[in-house]
Amino acid sequence: MKTKTINWGIIGVGDVCEIKSGPAYQKTEGFVLKAVMRRDFDKAKDFATRHGIEKYFSNADELIKSPDIDAIYIATPPDTHLEYALKVANAGKICCVEKPMAVSYQECQTMFSAFKERNLPLFVAYYRRNLPRFNQIKTWIDTYKIGDIRHIHWSLKKQTNHIDLTKTYNWRTDKHIALGGYFDDLASHGLDFFHYILGEFESVSGHSANQQNLYSAKDAISASWRHKNGVTGSAFWNFGSWEREDTVEIIGNKGSIKFSVFDDNPIQLINAKETISLTIAHPENIQLYHVQAMKDHLNGLETHPSTGKTGLHTAWIMDKILNRIS
Repeated sequence: MKTKTINWGIIGVGDVCEIKSGPAYQKTEGFVLKAVMRRDFDKAKDFATRHGIEKYFSNADELIKSPDIDAIYIATPPDTHLEYALKVANAGKICCVEKPMAVSYQECQTMFSAFKERNLPLFVAYYRRNLPRFNQIKTWIDTYKIGDIRHIHWSLKKQTNHIDLTKTYNWRTDKHIALGGYFDDLASHGLDFFHYILGEFESVSGHSANQQNLYSAKDAISASWRHKNGVTGSAFWNFGSWEREDTVEIIGNKGSIKFSVFDDNPIQLINAKETISLTIAHPENIQLYHVQAMKDHLNGLETHPSTGKTGLHTAWIMDKILNRIS
């Protein structure tokens, strides 16, 4: 892998792939985005034509089995992640799967084991672990800018959106695909980042409810936890609130850090010596650094921070909050 070009294929070229992720594979030296797949053949062809991609399919098996494809990025809704990932593992190919890794911790375990048994690389697209904005927060923590960490709290609340008010079907709020609703799609990003900067979680508990009765999934979740290093944490997520808020505060014995997981607010460091407010822009293709880090990992230059192993732990956290596992 250190000398050859790696040819990638994408399964599921929907909106996420247009700007967020697809072009990142084309901009990374040593990677070639060679093929894409979408169930609608005309849409697959349209995506390939617009992005200058050589091959396109409407059948995932054809793409996975293509002898000139070395690696697969699975960008479909999470209910198909396990099915496609197991096929990629059986084909002996590299895989990156969108987050959340799968619909449950149990499915993630099955996926992780399949790649581990074959000694194949498995990555998960928790790209915040590679973004400069979030790595600045990690640097502040690692250099003890706020001393020893005591607690972390996240408040995420959003107003009910038009799709939900009209009760239009949305896979993100279908309990069979995402039991936690928007929690699965959004909270996974933040919880995975907390795992990255503060270490593995040791104990987790949560409560969840469907307060609006607009869809089958949960719309109100709260949680508390403890990291293995003794740091405590708490959070709540509500998707039927009167206002929007996305605020994280990390409290240390010498200061605090405040930031948003999704909003572009400045990240803030406050301690006895200084107050710093930084605005750090994301790249145009937000998964660019995540994808470039996969290349470096495959070339043996560094270890990627978001692998099947870390994604599995984040899935465990999510299912503990939703009381799906004891």
